[in-house]
Amino acid sequence: MTRIIAGFAGSLRLAVPPGGTRPTSDRVREAIFSALDARGVLPGARVLDLYAGSGALGLEAASRGAAHVTLVDRATGAHRVTNDNAARVRRAAPRGAAPDLVVSSQPVQSFLGGASRAPEAAWDVVFLDPPYDLGGLELVHNLEALAPLLAEDAVVVVERSARDADPEWPDGLELDRRKDYGETAVYYLSRSPDQSR
Repeated sequence: MTRIIAGFAGSLRLAVPPGGTRPTSDRVREAIFSALDARGVLPGARVLDLYAGSGALGLEAASRGAAHVTLVDRATGAHRVTNDNAARVRRAAPRGAAPDLVVSSQPVQSFLGGASRAPEAAWDVVFLDPPYDLGGLELVHNLEALAPLLAEDAVVVVERSARDADPEWPDGLELDRRKDYGETAVYYLSRSPDQSR
């Protein structure tokens, strides 16, 4: 079990898929959300959680004020658990203030390929926490497809194994900083200044 750390659903316990996922630890999630809170990007944000697993990252964002969260994971077990967790967060929301939560069972690359490129549908915050064994080339393809879908001041948070070499960042995205927490490396990316929608 994992839990929502803060916001309207703070302390709410979330189920974790039975296997094949690596939930982000409470310590790492707290650090990520402290960094996002410092940037003031969550209130009213459109958030995308790719390789969502239990949905803990996206649902934490919802609890802290994101207006819309889409959770994407093709694994059957993860999809079922994420649906249940999203329903629990909706029930915990203040009356009339429930965030818009969408759960998709599409593969990440398919979801990104079919996503709207309209400015009003741009993503403000994106979590990309793929399995550590996801190949570097597939990660680059995910990021290439994601770059044109981002809002101008978007923040992309990528988790990888701290033992791996830094990923190659595609055109359209640039690294702001890397922070390590034990076995986990967290990268904060933003759109390149010359990236146009």
